[in-house]
Amino acid sequence: MGGQDMVFSHEVPHVDGLIVRAVQPFNAEPPPSALVEFKYTPEELIYCRNHSPVYELDEDTYTVTIDSVDGMLPKSIEIKYKDLKNDFPYAEVVAALQCAGNRRKEMGEIKPVRGVTWDCGVIANCCWGGVRLRDVLLRAGIDDSWSMEGLHVWFASHVSVCQDDSYYGGSIPLSKAIDPEGDVLLAFDMNSQSLSPDHGYPLRIVVPGYTGVRWVKWADRITIARDESPNFYQQRDYKILPPSCETVEQAAPLWRTVPAIDALPINSVIGSINEVPGEEGKIRLKGYAMGHGGPGRQIARVQVAIAPSDDSDEQWADANITYQEGKWSWTLWDCVLDLNEAKESIERIGGKNEVTVFCRAIDESEVVQKKECAWNMRGVAFNAYGKAIWRR
Repeated sequence: MGGQDMVFSHEVPHVDGLIVRAVQPFNAEPPPSALVEFKYTPEELIYCRNHSPVYELDEDTYTVTIDSVDGMLPKSIEIKYKDLKNDFPYAEVVAALQCAGNRRKEMGEIKPVRGVTWDCGVIANCCWGGVRLRDVLLRAGIDDSWSMEGLHVWFASHVSVCQDDSYYGGSIPLSKAIDPEGDVLLAFDMNSQSLSPDHGYPLRIVVPGYTGVRWVKWADRITIARDESPNFYQQRDYKILPPSCETVEQAAPLWRTVPAIDALPINSVIGSINEVPGEEGKIRLKGYAMGHGGPGRQIARVQVAIAPSDDSDEQWADANITYQEGKWSWTLWDCVLDLNEAKESIERIGGKNEVTVFCRAIDESEVVQKKECAWNMRGVAFNAYGKAIWRR
């Protein structure tokens, strides 16, 4: 069930000004040049990723059910939205939300991929507010003395059927959900404002360090289980299939053997490239970077280069890091390059009217973003060097 059963006639209006990649369901992203101008992404620049219609829900009747498979919890409980807000301590976390398909367009330039043709704007850095999932799970009967190994937390939204399933769902390890340092929230605020319907009002899951597919919007059921969620988007999507898999038929037996994506790899992007006013031959680059999300490793350095012939450090210039906050945020950076000083590199690649500039990120553990990224059919987790072209 799904797809043909979706009803779009009662959808809420969507934000204007984004680059629309699909109309039904609504999927849109901002231009990267605007995105990198803000530490916290304003709502009008936050990408919209949907597998179903977007409805306006009533918080007065909204409830969240917490249950378990095989009696792992003593009983199932229902918590009203207003009680969730009133009965648990308020918490905030700054975290970047990033779609697994970010930069899919670039992977599609290697070979065709399946999915929305996203550029590099499917990311948003926000201050999320709500209640800790840990606190709610402890109230429901989970105990810190449990062995968390092999246990999972399912998140589900039954607001609408989706493109590929009768509801939307996903899961994360219980160890992440219950970890005091994991910062997982049941969120109702974004940048000190109530969530809008496009971004999950009245309630969405926030899983810092994990890909956006696990940040379930309109969550109405949380389940403790010994296996991952059975939902389509956990089991048969958002996985890095081997490069040899090129068709749906070839993928069919692989879905059950390939692990689901949780954290995305280290990445960096050039969001804008402009001439420095009054300084002939100089260009200013601005961009963002993300460390590997699982361990919460922040970016230590971002470097830029004009057509490097190899990975040696002397060909790369360090950019200025202009923003970081905590272990889950993105990193913003900028750099001024003097093309006059890079004459040798430009001549080597035959550049006259245009110059290609690259960026790469290095995290706290000295993990370096790679020049290339292996192709996969779904076009997920693309993280080759960031690239931009400067045309004179």
